[in-house]
Amino acid sequence: MSKGIVVLIAAIAGIFALFQPARGEDAAPAAAPEPLYATVNGKPITLKDFHGAYANYVRQKYYHAQVPEDQLEPIRKEVSDRLVERILLLEEAMRRGLAPDEQRIAQTIAEYDARYAANQAWRENRASMLPGLKRQLAEQDLLHQIEASGHAIAEPADAAVREFYKARIELFTEPEKMRLHAILLKVDPSAPKAAWDAAREEAARIVVRLRSGESSFEQMAGLHSHDRSADKGGDMGYLHRGMIPEQVQSQLDERALGSLGAPIDVLEGIAIFRLDERIPSKVMPYEDVAARARVLLKREQSKQAWDSFIANLRSTAVVNMVEPVQPAQPPASK
Repeated sequence: MSKGIVVLIAAIAGIFALFQPARGEDAAPAAAPEPLYATVNGKPITLKDFHGAYANYVRQKYYHAQVPEDQLEPIRKEVSDRLVERILLLEEAMRRGLAPDEQRIAQTIAEYDARYAANQAWRENRASMLPGLKRQLAEQDLLHQIEASGHAIAEPADAAVREFYKARIELFTEPEKMRLHAILLKVDPSAPKAAWDAAREEAARIVVRLRSGESSFEQMAGLHSHDRSADKGGDMGYLHRGMIPEQVQSQLDERALGSLGAPIDVLEGIAIFRLDERIPSKVMPYEDVAARARVLLKREQSKQAWDSFIANLRSTAVVNMVEPVQPAQPPASK
């Protein structure tokens, strides 16, 4: 059975991306009621729903990596909120009388038929999967429609765009740039102290030779540096403030142009920097960034509209958390 069919069957079984669908009246009766995680306006979210959505979220965001312990609770809350909001959004879509786009759903099913026409599992399971597939696609279409409505905003006036530009001028300011030359003596982060000490001593000797004029920075970079800029004489080009590690930036801020400072410990080893040029930050004229300012303002207003829309839905919702769940690392995927 192909991976695509496995995923599709899982989706129709109720594991659809991050969210479980609300159980419809046509769902097969269970031998025993599923333990509840919560109810939203009387509609159930089971513990199985929550754990499936939680595991899917973690797999998508962290893949095989371990979730940081301080992120477990925020992830639990986000997954919980999304499950609740999914039900509320579908309810709102129904209240507004929105209807799924049957032509689009039929087209999607036709695409599945074409994609898996030669797959035995699809041919054998298609009839039993089709009702669930149609329901899933219908719900997803309703969610897309209601989300588009919740994000919708009026086109901002030119005056509003200009005010946004003034209020958020940092978004339209080119940061300070520095042109640097570097010599990097590479040391593995896990190397013993003796290796780091040896690199520091070598870097100190290089600085002495540079200051004496015995050799040029470019020559020494070509001979000793393990940075990719070595073949360019250590020329790193122009770097924006924020691209440089803080311990390096703080030293460069006190440097005169062309001067050499003491070697600095960095993640990759021991580095020697020469500051060649400093270009001050520059505010970009409104006329040059008006289009970008409009895009950013619309993005911000759209998010605000969506947040307000969700807040309004939740303000009248009756949400009962039946079974609190302690966040935990999901089992490793096989």
